[in-house]
Amino acid sequence: MSSRRILVTSALPYANGAIHLGHLVEYIQCDIWVRFQRMQGHEIHYVGADDTHGTPIMLRADAEGITPEQLIERVWKEHKRDFDAFGISFDNYHSTHTPETRELSEEIYKRLNAAKLIARRDVEQFYDPVKAMFLPDRYIKGECPKCGAKDQYGDSCEVCGATYSPTDLKNPYSTVSGAAPVRKSSEHYFFKLGDCAEFLQQWTRSGTLQPEAANKMAEWFASGLNDWDISRDAPYFGFPIPGTDGKKFFYVWLDAPVGYFGSFMNYVGKQKTAGKNVDADAYLKPGSNTELVHFIGKDILYFHALFWPAMLKNAGFRTPTSVYAHGFLTVNGEKMSKSRGTFITAESYIAQGLNPEWLRYYYAAKLNSTMEDIDMNLDDFVARVNSDLVGKYINIASRCAGFIAKRFDGKLGKPDIPGEIEQIYSPAGSEIAGYYDEREYGKALRKIMQLADLANQYVDGKKPWEMARSPDKSSELHAVCSTALALFRDLTLYLKPVLPGLARDVESLLNIPALEWKQAWKHLPAGHVINPYQHLMTRIDPKQITALVEANKESLKPATPAPHSQQRHAQHQENAVEAATQPETISIDDFSKIDLRVARIASAEHVEGADKLLKLTLEVGELGTRQVFAGIKSAYAPEQLQGRLTVMVANLAPRKMKFGLSEGMVLAASGDAPGLFILSPDSGAQPGMRIK
Repeated sequence: MSSRRILVTSALPYANGAIHLGHLVEYIQCDIWVRFQRMQGHEIHYVGADDTHGTPIMLRADAEGITPEQLIERVWKEHKRDFDAFGISFDNYHSTHTPETRELSEEIYKRLNAAKLIARRDVEQFYDPVKAMFLPDRYIKGECPKCGAKDQYGDSCEVCGATYSPTDLKNPYSTVSGAAPVRKSSEHYFFKLGDCAEFLQQWTRSGTLQPEAANKMAEWFASGLNDWDISRDAPYFGFPIPGTDGKKFFYVWLDAPVGYFGSFMNYVGKQKTAGKNVDADAYLKPGSNTELVHFIGKDILYFHALFWPAMLKNAGFRTPTSVYAHGFLTVNGEKMSKSRGTFITAESYIAQGLNPEWLRYYYAAKLNSTMEDIDMNLDDFVARVNSDLVGKYINIASRCAGFIAKRFDGKLGKPDIPGEIEQIYSPAGSEIAGYYDEREYGKALRKIMQLADLANQYVDGKKPWEMARSPDKSSELHAVCSTALALFRDLTLYLKPVLPGLARDVESLLNIPALEWKQAWKHLPAGHVINPYQHLMTRIDPKQITALVEANKESLKPATPAPHSQQRHAQHQENAVEAATQPETISIDDFSKIDLRVARIASAEHVEGADKLLKLTLEVGELGTRQVFAGIKSAYAPEQLQGRLTVMVANLAPRKMKFGLSEGMVLAASGDAPGLFILSPDSGAQPGMRIK
């Protein structure tokens, strides 16, 4: 097999919070893949960093009475501690607030500007006159312009679900100072993403993305790619945009992915100091046979599959070889929740004395190559770890290794592997390697546990504990235990990417060098001396899980009262998490009150004097035509909508607006990534059909 050269990254955690079990899905998935590739003998460099810029960092540091630099340094140490505890084997873990990332960000910006892909235009936003800063949407609250609910955020109402612009709020106030914000215009810088559409359509269908991710990109192409605002006004914690005299800063999402390369360049420098040469150009510039592989969550796919490759391509850098997106984590079938104690931090998991490799194994057993979510059922977590790792895998060594030490001076005999077992074990290494390489970890572990079952059946059939009572069966006992340990060694090799710490303990027990994949099905010779058996892994006590959940419930209790403004902000953040993790349930009767209908957009037109609205005329079958004002102007040109089918709420009370009467609501989706997407029914649906 030819050796591969791979630069691997996982997403950069934001330096404004703790690492939790949801984060660890990605880092464990990535680390298993990296460790497997290292065992294959490939040249692989795994780098990461903290994402450190933005308004939240600046405001949190201000609230704590420290500088942003002090805050990000402290959080970096906490994140590094947690990653080390869970065996995440970064070659370099860095920060985006570094000279390397700044230099690369400026270089990329200058090249994009030279390519005429940077536009400038005025944008009107809310401005806090007390803090003298422009306010992001989530730092503005007021009364919902639709239902009148108080204390709603500047982008959406948590009571009625309406989405809107912060400038639509009634009686708005800044959550930073409490002052009434004023509308103020400022020049912003934009990356012309739409000019890159032809390249991106080809790139996203080149095999770089998973099929479901490529299909999602196609939806965004159909909606049109908007220019991307890449600037923020001072005061802002970040890198100044060249040529703006420190008045404009790069928006955090521009320099955050550049932090991958910044961390890599920092690593290259460290390697050079240590007398080792890493050819940086081979990994960062196009034309080489190296690979660039990103592991990310599906929530940031928009940035990594559109903005990032478009920036790289047009700035003369290499584009990613693969972008592997994973789904979210649920716990006991529900979103993580602080009130239920299932919003579990990495620190609390370790503090409760739980083995991090239990979690690595459980996640691996659940993970595959798709973007589907995975669920951590806490009862299943206990049962699977205890059954598979202890009851099957460790059980082989615990029943046989002691006899080698006590009866045969620690010396192995020649293994005598039955033909039917050899027939299954011998080719298994190639099959399992294929699963690891394709990120089908669940399939890999199922195959490994099938092999463990065979080994246990062999031991159960031979009953070495009974042989040990008969002196005349000493030779047979020696062969049986040596055979079982030969199978155990191969199982360890296959589990090593998932359980690196346990594998090191087994390597010590067997008195062997670090296992590599090429050693699969190569047995230790007769006479090889192993070390005395030491217990390798304990079972999970269900009481430990109960204590873990209770410990994370307690994290909700404030340790000390915060100043009023800080306490208010903390409560807002906590309430936002709870709102996101605990959706209120409704009955089928509640749902049946909503009359959802398929509608055809007969016409769409601009609304004079409205920044966000389009006027839609909808054909709704037997219900006739309806006029609806929809806040989708930022995402759609009128000509894109005419003739399309969509979904509307047909029994919403008409609302009189200054532009006219709005007789319903069209449904649209939005998320953390930029973009607004109206819903469309499948082909064959007709105007007026009920959705039920």
